[in-house]
Amino acid sequence: MDGRRYEIAVIGGGIAGLAAAHALRGDPRLAVTVYEGSPRIGGKLHSSELAGVRLDEGAEAMLARRPEGLDLAAAAGLGDRLVNPGTTSSGVWTRGALRPLPGGHVMGVPGDLEQLAASGVLSPEGSRRAAEDLTLPAAPVTTDVSVGEYVGARLGAEVTDRLVEPMLGGVYAGRAADLSLDATLPQIAGIARRGEPLLAGVRELRERTPDDPRPVFATVIGGGLGALPAAVAAASGARVRTGRTVRELRRTETGWRLVAGPAHDPEEVTADAVIVAVPARPAARLLAGVAPAAAAELSRIDYASMAIVALAFREGAFPEPPTGSGFLVPAVDGRTVKAVTFSSVKWPHLTRDAGGLMLVRCSIGRIGEEQVLQRPDEELIAAAVADLGAACGVRERPVDARVTRWGGALPQYTVGHLGRVARIREAVAAVPGLAVCGAAYSGVGVPACVETAAQAAGRVRDHLAAAGQWKGAADSVRGQSGYGAERLRGRAANGAER
Repeated sequence: MDGRRYEIAVIGGGIAGLAAAHALRGDPRLAVTVYEGSPRIGGKLHSSELAGVRLDEGAEAMLARRPEGLDLAAAAGLGDRLVNPGTTSSGVWTRGALRPLPGGHVMGVPGDLEQLAASGVLSPEGSRRAAEDLTLPAAPVTTDVSVGEYVGARLGAEVTDRLVEPMLGGVYAGRAADLSLDATLPQIAGIARRGEPLLAGVRELRERTPDDPRPVFATVIGGGLGALPAAVAAASGARVRTGRTVRELRRTETGWRLVAGPAHDPEEVTADAVIVAVPARPAARLLAGVAPAAAAELSRIDYASMAIVALAFREGAFPEPPTGSGFLVPAVDGRTVKAVTFSSVKWPHLTRDAGGLMLVRCSIGRIGEEQVLQRPDEELIAAAVADLGAACGVRERPVDARVTRWGGALPQYTVGHLGRVARIREAVAAVPGLAVCGAAYSGVGVPACVETAAQAAGRVRDHLAAAGQWKGAADSVRGQSGYGAERLRGRAANGAER
């Protein structure tokens, strides 16, 4: 870089945008501003009080076996507040009873017929159909297909409906019939490519994967994951502006021009580089004039809405105190709730904080169920309590309750998602000084979002270091911005083949 100061605009104040700002910290030549349209930062990471305890309204845990989220929390000063679950054992409420998840599975795809039958999740007919996988002819899958199409063909509809879809529903709020095998279950996709029996492939996969003693999840004591955004923002040193929706993004001869703020009071700002860290649809609108190919692909990414109903029950309200972290509910069983987390069991520190109250989170809503989410809060609370009563015998009203709706919260990784993302990245790479990050690309969890943020920050640094000053449109076509035209053409062709 030359000696002047560079302005970097990060559009979006969710965890991806904040992580990108954090990754750019420490260089006095970089002035980073985060623009967030809502009144607060954090996106789906937010907590508020329930029965006097701060409880997450959105995501309540991050994967602890990937380093990105833990490292970011530690860098933001929260390392000594990270805590792991007391238990992660969970079950499935299906066919009229709470049943254990069968051992030996990978994201619900079973590998042990004996444990599958013993769990009672499937009917006897469903178990027999799953066993037929071992005698079906080899059928290598050569292209991306839906999870439901592949797993259903090998193991039958019951495995898909009562095991795999509930697992995926908890992550994406999506449907197995639509979700991409390559994007959502890459380990299973490898088995599909070989064409071998799925049961044997899962069993082999688990046998050759050593048991990992590390905890699976982590959260933050004192505010949950909702405490992470503010800490990251503070540690980044970036300027954060809330209530400033970026409505337009244009290239200029010297960089970028953004129009931010409400329509009645627009503000124009300039930047040398831009990181777009908003969901796919608003990203598509912003990029339509500067990266139209990327915008077209982004506009095809759909999102699911959902709601979290948080409940606090008095001690002893459950006839049998829960011992597991929660349970999943298959859509085929026709219940309102799709998943339940016994927060006080999963996170023992919450029991102490709540004075013995049982804190429970109920997840409601899959893609296509927006009508359910339009019901009043009181109806959603009543439906959640009714389902808890049917599953666990609770007959009391909660002492406190809270409903949080997340409209358009979870991107759907439908068939062809990996190719779509490759084309988005190729199109963005052709525009100097532009980067994207967030949950729409390569993972919806905190670590995956942080990884995309680090990549976006690295792209911005590379651009500024290589260019030294802004390169205009003509220069970028000639490949003089550090991203050679020949290289781009080759990468685009590879993306098209995928």
